Amino acid sequence: MRSGMSRKKAAVLLMLLSALSFTGMNACVRMAGDLPTVQKAFFRNFVAAIFAVIMLVRSRTPIRIQRGCKIPMLMRAVCGTVGVLCNFYAVDKLDLADASMLNKLSPFFAVIFSMIILKEKTSPAQIAAIIMAFVGSLFVIRPTFSNMELVPSLIGFTGGVGAGAAYTFVRYMKQKGEKSAVIVLFFSMFSCLVTLPFMIAGFVPMDGVQFLMLMLAGLFAAGGQFAITGAYAFAPAKEVSVYDYSQVIFSTITGYFLFEQIPSVYSFIGYFIIISAAVWNFVRNGRET
Repeated sequence: MRSGMSRKKAAVLLMLLSALSFTGMNACVRMAGDLPTVQKAFFRNFVAAIFAVIMLVRSRTPIRIQRGCKIPMLMRAVCGTVGVLCNFYAVDKLDLADASMLNKLSPFFAVIFSMIILKEKTSPAQIAAIIMAFVGSLFVIRPTFSNMELVPSLIGFTGGVGAGAAYTFVRYMKQKGEKSAVIVLFFSMFSCLVTLPFMIAGFVPMDGVQFLMLMLAGLFAAGGQFAITGAYAFAPAKEVSVYDYSQVIFSTITGYFLFEQIPSVYSFIGYFIIISAAVWNFVRNGRET
């Protein structure tokens, strides 16, 4: 029992560390200033690729894709790249907390894509949680023509869809025995290659502070990836995934102190609904085990 509890505590701490790291990533992306989204995404994934190579070299893991994982690997890279680009665009245009919450819709979309791709069964409670999360997202997006933030919000929402699909393909490949570092490396290199031509075409010179912010964003992203991978290694997703929503709290605090951002009342209502859906789904899963 103690061993099980200590593993779960370690998983919770790693999940909180991951949420804090991704908050730092988003804050650094915002503080990098008025740079093209593709330029920010390139440097973020370039740093992650370096970390992945270091991990593979240290563990002496051969860089090869497992049988049956080539198409899922490509789809994970495509969906992940869409998710990163949309999230970074939303971070630049919206309050930090709003952008983070729209990105945190990814677990609910992962359930939907798992039904379609992995043929996993979904309980009525999970379907209800997905509907609740969607309703909550409407409060954050506020889909009216008078809302000047509608387009960035919809792009942020799309980022959550992309991330949810990417996580589903990651899960599929992990079931096939694919190495995490290989997945991270392929995704990072793919994203760099896709964004490189656009970055060169529209490259904006950076000063030392902007370059430092992008390097830090990459470091925070790598830290967040390894922390969340470690968390899921110590405990099942259904036991610890709810703690990932602490990023919204971290983002709200960071947005207030660094950028003087205060989310609207509607946003807070949306946060409450989405987090409630996540907590309810978490509790229901615990009862079913």
